[in-house]
This record gives sequence, structure tokens and C-alpha cells, in this order.
Amino acid sequence: MSDCCPSDKPAAKPRPDYLFWCSGITVVIGYLLFWLMADRVDMPEWLSIMSEGIFELVNKMWLGLVAAVVFVGLLERIPRELVMSALGEGGSTKGIFRATLAGVVLDLCSHGILMVGAKLYERGASIGQLMAFLIASPWNSLSLTIIMVSLIGWQWTLMFIALSMLIGMATGILFDGLVAGGKLPPNPHKLETCASDQQSLCSGIIGLIKTAEYSPRALGSLLIDGIRDSRMVFRWLLFGIVLAVLIRATVPLDFYQNYFGPTVAGLMLTLLAATIIEVCSEGSTPIAADLLTRAAAPGNGFTFLMAGVATDYTEIMVLKDVTKSWKIALFLPLITLPQVLLIGWILNVASSG
Repeated sequence: MSDCCPSDKPAAKPRPDYLFWCSGITVVIGYLLFWLMADRVDMPEWLSIMSEGIFELVNKMWLGLVAAVVFVGLLERIPRELVMSALGEGGSTKGIFRATLAGVVLDLCSHGILMVGAKLYERGASIGQLMAFLIASPWNSLSLTIIMVSLIGWQWTLMFIALSMLIGMATGILFDGLVAGGKLPPNPHKLETCASDQQSLCSGIIGLIKTAEYSPRALGSLLIDGIRDSRMVFRWLLFGIVLAVLIRATVPLDFYQNYFGPTVAGLMLTLLAATIIEVCSEGSTPIAADLLTRAAAPGNGFTFLMAGVATDYTEIMVLKDVTKSWKIALFLPLITLPQVLLIGWILNVASSG
């Protein structure tokens, strides 16, 4: 049939997002169960553990996720040229450094940062900038940095932050190099700009502030846009919560904390645990601190924090959806994990000596 001739065939209805709705309903039911029936002694133990885990994770994550929705809504209103002016040119060391620094500065959890990272990619950030931003972000926020200092001291905290930034930059440079070499697909949203026509960052921000609408209606529109654009992340986040509490209900958490000494075996067990246990940055921070203080294994603590980012199945699936490439998503652990394990081993050896 010719394109100019209308078709009587009705458009196919979009398929329901079963993963989103099933995971979301499970999380809502589990949260309400613990909130309303936490004192019930006749509740099965597995159900009690799952509902408590859902209640704990949601309460830890909601503020960071709300902040992420706001950031995503704001990014929707910022011109792509201005976003790229702030991040710098993709494929350059300076651009990678700016993206890494932005990841450290933003006070968002590991799942909240995914929403912002996806929007940055849509606004033209390179693959390398996206990876540097995601790797440097999750537990380097201001709030978690303060918590880390109280748990392990400022020396270890600053070292962990510096090492995570190093891995973020190295990974970003490698990703952009693979794109330049044709091994990975480039960002189709990339803007071709030169130094002479880049917007002034300060003047652009001032202009946006002056022209912005400040009203309840504008705020509501911003939140609606942020929620709509973040749905892809929410579906995997909700699934991750369900999977995490299932593991908690079947495998005691203290099992992981009792077998992680500063050895190669302990380091590999830490990697395995970080891969299996789906916890947000708020949840991983005290576990990593415990590995450092009780198991005397700083490398294991660092590996738990960083490997959680590199092997997080929520992050990998979101990256696949955002970039439309399984290759890019799977290259994240392939490139990042060797760096994490090497630094973790060095930290364990240095502390043991």
C-alpha cells in the first residue's frame, strides 16, 4: 500500500511493561506489609526479611531518586549546547575530567545517577564522558563522603575518592579511544561544535535563570518530565530491589562479611558478592566500611564499592537501553573490573605489609 493512502488497520497497542509493573507492585506490597504489619509474629520469616529489606532500601533511596528526577527534569530544559559547554568536548582528556568531577560533585545515589547520566548522553555527552560520570559518582556524593569519613576516617575516604576518579578517567579515555577506533558505536546525539562557537557557560546559566518560569505549574511540569524520562531506570531499579531482597531472604548477609580477609580469595569473594548483592550506594557504604575495619581488608572494601558499579545489572541493562548497544554495556565490566581488582589487591598488600 502506498504511504499516501491511509490504512484502516488500527495501530498496535503498546505491550504492557510487565517487568516494571510486577516489580513495582511487589515493592509496594512489601513496603506496606512491613509498615503496617512489622510486629506480626506469624508472618513467614522469608516474607518478613523481604518486606523489611524493601522498606529499608526504599527509605534509603527515595530522597536521592527524587533529586535525580528533578535533575533530569532540569536537564530536559537546558539546551544541549550549554550542557556540552559544561562537560567540555567529548573524546578529550579535559572533557573526561569534567565529567568525572561532575560525577563526584552531584549528591545522588548509584541509581539516581543513572537517570542523570542517561539524560547527559541524550544531550550529547560522549560514551567516555558517560562512563567516567557513572563510575566516579555513586558513593562520592557529599552526604556519603561524610558518612565514609565517620566510618573509616578521612585518609581512607580521600584515597578511595582519588582512586575511583582515577578509574573513572582511565575508563572514559579507553571508551572514547574504542569509539575513535571504530570498535564501539559513537553517540548519535553528539553535537559537532568548535571552540569558537561554544556558548559561554556563565552567561548561558544566567540567561536560563532569568528566563525560567517559577510557578507551581512549572514545577509540576518539571517533575512530570523527570519521571517520564526516568521510567527506563525505574523499571530496572524496582527489579533490582526485588532481586536484592530475595537474596537477603535466602543468603544471610553475615556470610559475606565473615569470609573476606585481605587475600586473593577474599578479594574474589568480594567481587562475587558485589556482583550478586544489588544494593544502592547508601547500602554498600557500611558494608565496605565493615570490610575495611573488621576484616582488615581495605582493598576488599574498595572493590565492593567499585565492583558494585562495574557489575551492577541494573546499570548494565540501563546502559544497553540508553545506548542501544549490548557491546557498550558489556564493555563496562570488561574494562573496569581489571582496574578495580588490581587496585584492590595493591591496597590489601600495602596494608598487610
